[in-house]
Amino acid sequence: MARTPLYDKLAASGARFGDYRGAETAARFAEVEKELDALRSGGGIYDLGWQSRMVVSGEDRQRWLNGMVTNNIRDLEQDHGIYCFLLTAQGRILGDMYVYHQADRMLIDTDSSQAEKLKEAFERFIIMDDVEISSPEARSAIGVAGSRAPQLLLAAGLDVTNIQPLKVKTLTLKESEIEVIKKNAGGAATYELSAEAANLAMLWDQLRQAGATAVGSEALELWRIARGIPRYGVDMSERYLPQETEQMQALHFSKGCYVGQEIVERIRSRGQVHRRFAGFTLGDSSAEIGPGTKIQRDGKDVGEITSVALLPGNNGGGNRKIALGYIRREVTPGSEVLMNGASARVADLPFE
Repeated sequence: MARTPLYDKLAASGARFGDYRGAETAARFAEVEKELDALRSGGGIYDLGWQSRMVVSGEDRQRWLNGMVTNNIRDLEQDHGIYCFLLTAQGRILGDMYVYHQADRMLIDTDSSQAEKLKEAFERFIIMDDVEISSPEARSAIGVAGSRAPQLLLAAGLDVTNIQPLKVKTLTLKESEIEVIKKNAGGAATYELSAEAANLAMLWDQLRQAGATAVGSEALELWRIARGIPRYGVDMSERYLPQETEQMQALHFSKGCYVGQEIVERIRSRGQVHRRFAGFTLGDSSAEIGPGTKIQRDGKDVGEITSVALLPGNNGGGNRKIALGYIRREVTPGSEVLMNGASARVADLPFE
């Protein structure tokens, strides 16, 4: 498994390592609770070297990609991005990604764990089109999250004031070009800083000196679940239809044809799907609950768990067990359900 470009820098900081989204990166630096608090109410920085990029070039790139993914690439402005799914012909989710429109190319950003499958799927649909898919120059990224993120970035020499969501803004730090993208993660603003791999250690040091807390993938995963963000390969897969995931920001209903569009449109025109992505708060029972655990109500299976987390409270508060999964649409938030005999409640997302 490939190590991220920041591996050596993070190892020198005493990080423990593990696999995350298809790459070897820092799992934790210190107490996970403190790292999670930084993502919530401070300023946490984390390695995004597990991301994988693909470049789509050629005269037909924008038209062709618009016919592949679920969102509107045709009208995407230069230096702007958008969240998308790639579907099977049966409307099932093959993967998710962000697509950015750059001057002479389209840039696809996804997890390393998905990259090979997506590239193979894309290449099968290049017939007579002037389109080429390749790997970009050696770049990687660092993420910044937390309520103090804008102030920390400014202290590090990067002014992110008035950056529009999913608009790429190029800033300069110590004569190095840094591409900044602001995202919305379950209602919380995050910032992705992309740079040449050789400049990542400098960028990491600047942020640490400004007061940012180093965060590993364990805390990042807890934070993801708390924000109610589904992850491909865990909460989304080819089992699911786009509307079941509740990620409506990935869909566009008037852009024209694309792979799987007929199924998406049929669902929209004939009514909603039978299940939906949801959160669950679990009681103090010792029942074993994990991915794949069935959810029951009135003696019938009505859903299934995909992610579980023991979520520490803010600033040392008490722990609570939460989960993500799918539930029959008629089972509304606040309803009591059972998981392996233990009581739980359907919750609105995000949890916090």
